[in-house]
Amino acid sequence: MDIELLFKIAAVGIIVAVLNLILKKTDHDEQAVMLTVAGLVIVLMMIIPAIDSLFSEIKSVFGLW
Repeated sequence: MDIELLFKIAAVGIIVAVLNLILKKTDHDEQAVMLTVAGLVIVLMMIIPAIDSLFSEIKSVFGLW
């Protein structure tokens, strides 16, 4: 796992947190929740390839399949 992925996840988290705070202060709670869910989906889509490579590495180390 490279450090670049961690920085990307942190950037998404910071952006979502700031926008969430702004939306809650302006009484747009529903949009704030949707923004949080969208941020979570974006981060999960970024993490899935890393998890796939992790499992591939584990399979190659232990000689599975």
